[in-house]
Amino acid sequence: MTDKRIEQRGLYFEEFEEGAIYMHRPGRTVTEADNVFFTTLTMNTQSLHLDAAWSEETEFGERLVNSMSTLSTMVGLSVGQLTMGTIVANLGFSEVSFPAPVRAGDTLYAETRIVSKRLSSSRPTQGIVGFEHTMRNQNGVIVAKATRQTLMQCLPTS
Repeated sequence: MTDKRIEQRGLYFEEFEEGAIYMHRPGRTVTEADNVFFTTLTMNTQSLHLDAAWSEETEFGERLVNSMSTLSTMVGLSVGQLTMGTIVANLGFSEVSFPAPVRAGDTLYAETRIVSKRLSSSRPTQGIVGFEHTMRNQNGVIVAKATRQTLMQCLPTS
Protein backbone atom coordinates (compact mmCIF):
# COMPACT_ATOMS: atom_id res chain seq x y z
CA MET A 1 0.00 0.00 0.00
CA THR A 2 1.38 3.41 -0.98
CA ASP A 3 0.97 6.69 0.79
CA LYS A 4 -0.71 8.44 -2.12
CA ARG A 5 -0.93 12.18 -1.52
CA ILE A 6 -3.43 14.35 -3.34
CA GLU A 7 -3.35 18.11 -3.05
CA GLN A 8 -6.44 20.13 -3.99
CA ARG A 9 -5.78 22.46 -6.89
CA GLY A 10 -7.54 24.44 -9.53
CA LEU A 11 -7.57 23.58 -13.21
CA TYR A 12 -4.72 24.10 -15.62
CA PHE A 13 -5.41 25.97 -18.86
CA GLU A 14 -5.80 22.77 -20.89
CA GLU A 15 -8.42 21.40 -18.49
CA PHE A 16 -10.89 24.24 -19.07
CA GLU A 17 -13.63 23.54 -21.61
CA GLU A 18 -15.48 26.42 -23.24
CA GLY A 19 -19.17 26.31 -22.39
CA ALA A 20 -18.71 24.16 -19.28
CA ILE A 21 -20.52 25.36 -16.16
CA TYR A 22 -18.99 24.69 -12.76
CA MET A 23 -21.34 24.68 -9.76
CA HIS A 24 -19.50 25.88 -6.66
CA ARG A 25 -20.63 24.19 -3.46
CA PRO A 26 -21.10 24.51 -0.58
CA GLY A 27 -22.82 27.87 -0.55
CA ARG A 28 -22.13 30.63 1.96
CA THR A 29 -24.68 32.08 4.38
CA VAL A 30 -23.91 35.76 4.92
CA THR A 31 -24.20 37.11 8.46
CA GLU A 32 -24.69 40.61 9.81
CA ALA A 33 -21.19 40.39 11.30
CA ASP A 34 -19.74 39.56 7.84
CA ASN A 35 -21.32 42.69 6.41
CA VAL A 36 -20.24 45.03 9.20
CA PHE A 37 -16.70 43.63 9.25
CA PHE A 38 -16.20 43.86 5.46
CA THR A 39 -17.78 47.32 5.31
CA THR A 40 -15.64 48.78 8.09
CA LEU A 41 -12.49 46.94 6.96
CA THR A 42 -12.79 48.57 3.53
CA MET A 43 -13.72 52.01 4.95
CA ASN A 44 -17.06 52.03 3.12
CA THR A 45 -19.13 54.08 5.57
CA GLN A 46 -22.32 53.92 3.48
CA SER A 47 -25.25 54.10 5.92
CA LEU A 48 -27.13 51.45 3.94
CA HIS A 49 -24.59 48.90 5.21
CA LEU A 50 -24.00 50.16 8.76
CA ASP A 51 -26.92 52.18 10.13
CA ALA A 52 -29.92 49.98 10.96
CA ALA A 53 -32.21 52.88 11.94
CA TRP A 54 -31.43 54.87 8.80
CA SER A 55 -31.76 51.79 6.58
CA GLU A 56 -35.22 51.00 7.98
CA GLU A 57 -36.43 54.21 6.35
CA THR A 58 -35.20 53.21 2.88
CA GLU A 59 -37.17 51.27 0.28
CA PHE A 60 -35.35 48.13 1.47
CA GLY A 61 -36.46 48.48 5.10
CA GLU A 62 -33.16 47.11 6.44
CA ARG A 63 -29.40 47.16 5.92
CA LEU A 64 -28.08 45.53 2.76
CA VAL A 65 -24.89 43.55 2.35
CA ASN A 66 -22.05 45.52 0.78
CA SER A 67 -21.97 44.69 -2.94
CA MET A 68 -18.16 44.49 -2.95
CA SER A 69 -18.45 41.75 -0.34
CA THR A 70 -20.95 40.00 -2.59
CA LEU A 71 -18.52 40.22 -5.54
CA SER A 72 -15.62 38.95 -3.42
CA THR A 73 -17.67 36.03 -2.15
CA MET A 74 -18.80 35.10 -5.65
CA VAL A 75 -15.23 34.93 -6.94
CA GLY A 76 -14.03 33.31 -3.71
CA LEU A 77 -16.52 30.45 -4.01
CA SER A 78 -14.91 29.52 -7.34
CA VAL A 79 -11.29 29.39 -6.17
CA GLY A 80 -11.08 25.84 -4.82
CA GLN A 81 -12.60 24.36 -7.97
CA LEU A 82 -11.05 26.54 -10.68
CA THR A 83 -7.97 28.56 -9.77
CA MET A 84 -6.37 27.38 -6.52
CA GLY A 85 -2.65 27.20 -7.19
CA THR A 86 -3.04 27.40 -10.98
CA ILE A 87 -3.85 31.08 -11.50
CA VAL A 88 -1.06 33.46 -12.45
CA ALA A 89 -3.05 36.69 -12.34
CA ASN A 90 -6.53 38.12 -12.31
CA LEU A 91 -6.47 40.31 -15.43
CA GLY A 92 -9.68 42.20 -14.78
CA PHE A 93 -13.43 42.42 -14.85
CA SER A 94 -15.27 43.68 -17.92
CA GLU A 95 -18.81 43.53 -16.54
CA VAL A 96 -20.18 43.48 -13.01
CA SER A 97 -23.84 43.78 -12.03
CA PHE A 98 -25.98 43.31 -8.93
CA PRO A 99 -29.57 42.66 -10.13
CA ALA A 100 -30.96 42.09 -6.62
CA PRO A 101 -29.80 42.99 -3.11
CA VAL A 102 -28.22 40.61 -0.61
CA ARG A 103 -29.41 40.66 3.01
CA ALA A 104 -27.91 39.21 6.16
CA GLY A 105 -29.15 35.62 6.41
CA ASP A 106 -29.11 34.98 2.66
CA THR A 107 -27.28 31.85 1.49
CA LEU A 108 -25.33 32.43 -1.69
CA TYR A 109 -24.45 29.89 -4.38
CA ALA A 110 -22.10 30.59 -7.30
CA GLU A 111 -21.51 29.03 -10.67
CA THR A 112 -19.01 29.80 -13.41
CA ARG A 113 -19.31 29.34 -17.16
CA ILE A 114 -16.11 29.16 -19.19
CA VAL A 115 -16.72 31.67 -21.99
CA SER A 116 -13.34 31.70 -23.71
CA LYS A 117 -9.78 30.44 -23.63
CA ARG A 118 -6.66 31.05 -25.67
CA LEU A 119 -2.96 30.53 -25.25
CA SER A 120 -1.02 33.64 -24.30
CA SER A 121 0.92 35.11 -27.22
CA SER A 122 3.66 36.45 -24.95
CA ARG A 123 3.82 33.75 -22.25
CA PRO A 124 4.28 30.26 -23.74
CA THR A 125 3.47 28.38 -20.52
CA GLN A 126 0.25 30.29 -19.79
CA GLY A 127 -3.20 30.90 -21.23
CA ILE A 128 -6.07 33.35 -20.80
CA VAL A 129 -9.43 32.02 -19.63
CA GLY A 130 -12.66 34.02 -19.61
CA PHE A 131 -15.09 33.35 -16.77
CA GLU A 132 -18.73 34.37 -16.41
CA HIS A 133 -19.59 34.16 -12.72
CA THR A 134 -23.21 34.13 -11.53
CA MET A 135 -24.42 34.11 -7.93
CA ARG A 136 -27.91 33.29 -6.71
CA ASN A 137 -29.50 33.43 -3.29
CA GLN A 138 -31.33 30.57 -1.59
CA ASN A 139 -34.45 31.36 -3.65
CA GLY A 140 -32.62 31.14 -6.98
CA VAL A 141 -32.67 34.92 -7.52
CA ILE A 142 -29.57 36.23 -9.31
CA VAL A 143 -27.85 38.69 -6.98
CA ALA A 144 -24.56 39.18 -8.85
CA LYS A 145 -22.90 38.55 -12.21
CA ALA A 146 -19.37 39.27 -13.38
CA THR A 147 -17.23 38.55 -16.40
CA ARG A 148 -13.48 38.33 -15.84
CA GLN A 149 -10.28 37.33 -17.56
CA THR A 150 -7.58 35.31 -15.81
CA LEU A 151 -4.07 34.28 -16.73
CA MET A 152 -3.72 30.55 -15.98
CA GLN A 153 -0.77 28.17 -15.89
CA CYS A 154 -0.55 25.47 -18.54
CA LEU A 155 0.00 21.86 -17.53
CA PRO A 156 3.56 21.27 -16.31
CA THR A 157 5.73 19.64 -18.96
CA SER A 158 7.41 17.24 -16.55
